[in-house]
Amino acid sequence: MSENQPSDWPTWLVAENDSIKSSDRWRSPRSFDANGPVGILDGQTVVSFASNDYLGLTSHPAVKAAAQDAIDRWGTGSGASRLVVGSRPIHHELELNLARWRGTESAVLFPTGFAANLGLLATLGGRGVVIHSDELNHASIIDGCRMARSNGAEVLTYPHLDLETLAANMESHSDARQVVVTDSVFSMDGDVAPIAQLAARCARYSALLILDEAHAVLEPIQPPQLSGTTIVQVGTLSKTLGALGGFVAGPTVLVDLLVNRARTYIFTTAPSPADSAAALAAIEILQSDEGAALRDRLRSSVDRIRPDHPSPIIPIVLGDEAAALRASQQLLERGLLVPAIRPPTVPVGSSRLRVALSAAHTDEQIDALLDALNTLETDGG
Repeated sequence: MSENQPSDWPTWLVAENDSIKSSDRWRSPRSFDANGPVGILDGQTVVSFASNDYLGLTSHPAVKAAAQDAIDRWGTGSGASRLVVGSRPIHHELELNLARWRGTESAVLFPTGFAANLGLLATLGGRGVVIHSDELNHASIIDGCRMARSNGAEVLTYPHLDLETLAANMESHSDARQVVVTDSVFSMDGDVAPIAQLAARCARYSALLILDEAHAVLEPIQPPQLSGTTIVQVGTLSKTLGALGGFVAGPTVLVDLLVNRARTYIFTTAPSPADSAAALAAIEILQSDEGAALRDRLRSSVDRIRPDHPSPIIPIVLGDEAAALRASQQLLERGLLVPAIRPPTVPVGSSRLRVALSAAHTDEQIDALLDALNTLETDGG
């Protein structure tokens, strides 16, 4: 045992917690009693600009009614994994509609988007495989790459959106089976990947392109074939669709392999019928005139805060952790919940406020946010 490491678990646990506290990075969840953007936090009524419920569908009457009907028919849980009779008709119906929505041959449900990335990358990863991953990809992709590496794959991380480095890395591994994996919209910066260019590079080397579409509410759905490469889409039901779960959409041959190989599909309880029914109802809304109106409203709100920004995730980078925490507290005192994002979620020196907009925000709430942000700028951030 190292001299610097305690030999018993209780001492180690206390020391680890103390090290987080001493670095001023201690975090704990807060209870937010809300149904939509407005709720009660620590006894105060606040408007949340922290949620990824981009279209406000968590509170949509049709989405809630679908979940309630599913509970009446199938109960609150699925009771088993999909392959041990945990599958319900609603799961299969949702998978069919996910595939139609995403324009692919097939789709498969996972308990979360995190589990979808883990299962997909671990299944694809093995000897003779090289996975290229953007350095700012979501933690679920990073952990999926780790699992792929443990299965024998080589993982190369390229600088954020650096297509030249990616091209050089792919050229030097041209004899391998290659995968490029990227967020389509990055969750902390709200910027977007150059998908057409990535697809062209993948086509040159017969590589798979995996797109994590979790935050791509304003982005067009990418065709499953682009520039001659195959695109595999990973998504979540918990953001644009306002429910809970994840999916992989792509060729049937890939989906069939995931059903038989992905450990995060095989060895976990199936998603609840209520969540699956809610997601199915949300897809129907999304593809209707109402869905188009919700996206238009969201687009308009984004433009009011930051014109032409490509997503509802708007970072206000302050750099210093203390400055970000102070700014978040100032906004909270004005009844606005805008979280401070700091390391290890973002790199040191890039602490920020992360504004997440929703179609459910009213014009008055956007006005209040704009006024408060202008005050922060006047005060020097």
